[in-house]
Amino acid sequence: MTLYIDPPSWPGHGRMWSHLVSDVSFEELHLFASGIGIPPKAFERDHYDLPRERYDAAVLAGAVEVGSKELLRRLTAAGLRRPKHRPPDTWPVTGAVAWPVSGPSLPGEPGA
Repeated sequence: MTLYIDPPSWPGHGRMWSHLVSDVSFEELHLFASGIGIPPKAFERDHYDLPRERYDAAVLAGAVEVGSKELLRRLTAAGLRRPKHRPPDTWPVTGAVAWPVSGPSLPGEPGA
């Protein structure tokens, strides 16, 4: 199991954020994130967004610290990159495991 995390250098919502990725599978990524208490809503396409406050916990749990460019290189080389500009039906399925999308329910879905 190898997970990678970049430095908390991405600003947003008054905080600084890191990205957590796997170079093996999304299943591995979800399992690791769940194990350190990261909620599913923090998952975005191909990575988890972690606030600076959670960075040390991820590293202590085994995430390998790498720079942002190296993180992206490893994610892309693993075939797990899901760019924003490409529609979901073109995303790779390598290691894909569906993860519930948080947010409002659509009409007709449970909880709507």
